[in-house]
Amino acid sequence: MKQITKKISHSESTTQIACVKWFRMQYKDYAKLLFAIPNGRVRDIKTGRWLKLEGVVSGVPDLMLAVPKGKYASLFIEMKSFTGRQTDAQKEMEGWLTLYGNKYVICRSFNEFKSCIENYLQA
Repeated sequence: MKQITKKISHSESTTQIACVKWFRMQYKDYAKLLFAIPNGRVRDIKTGRWLKLEGVVSGVPDLMLAVPKGKYASLFIEMKSFTGRQTDAQKEMEGWLTLYGNKYVICRSFNEFKSCIENYLQA
């Protein structure tokens, strides 16, 4: 069976898990407002087509914090390994999301994620 979409690196996934766990412990009032958008898993063609019909869009970031702060409607977070690069679809989505008043960040480590969250929530 043919596979579609990209594989998520183990380190990227492990970092994201640690980040979400920390966030939910640190910010209990917002715990359920940070959620994953699982677009980037390897899937068979049939499942990929079904998800696309349901509204999956290429390039959507890994996490969304649905909390407006300062001038931003919400925060979108793309998790990347230290060597990972945005795809063209991710760059395009970044443009659309920021155009419509959202903050978009790329986080490559737990410390970077923590800093981005703290800065965003203090706005």
